[in-house]
Amino acid sequence: MLRQTSRLLARSIATTQQPIRLMGARPMSTNMPATPVEDSTFAASWKKVAPHIDPPKTPSAFMKPRPSTPSAIPSKITVNFVLPYASQLTSKEVDMVIIPATTGQMGVLPGHVPTIAELKPGVLSVHEGNDVKKYFLSSGFVFVHANSVADIVVVEAVPVDRIDQNLVQKGLADFTQKLSSATTELEKAEAQIGIDVHSALSSALAG
Repeated sequence: MLRQTSRLLARSIATTQQPIRLMGARPMSTNMPATPVEDSTFAASWKKVAPHIDPPKTPSAFMKPRPSTPSAIPSKITVNFVLPYASQLTSKEVDMVIIPATTGQMGVLPGHVPTIAELKPGVLSVHEGNDVKKYFLSSGFVFVHANSVADIVVVEAVPVDRIDQNLVQKGLADFTQKLSSATTELEKAEAQIGIDVHSALSSALAG
């Protein structure tokens, strides 16, 4: 599905708050120590069974210390916006980003609760003062960290001002026709993906 969405997008381009902890759930990363802490109970039990062998290492033992959470909410949010083949924004400090999550539009400000969200075809808006830069995204994920850093990882993206409206309308009409004539579930699914992507592109241009 991701490859299909990316191909459709490429054809439509002109020119080229605190985490909630559920009962019984494991603690979130922001509640964990900044540096790995050895489980003394496990180490003691291990030594009883195998006194001449060091306890095994867990994945957390090899992780870098996580960034500290600021004591005060910063005035800016730091954004890293990357594609498989390029980096659009690197450590860019902005006022806000609005992200097309599968659950709806999500505004991310400094101090946002740590979040992982899946992205759907739609518009990413990057707000810096009075300047607003808009990108159309095909799909991906956003990782919002407790230290007001947002990592946006997408399959394909393009500035909205590079999208050709005529190609979008033509693509929407073509896939609407394909859906009406589809005879298999695969053909219907591919046509529906095409309609969804081109509808999102059309909405991006209208907005």
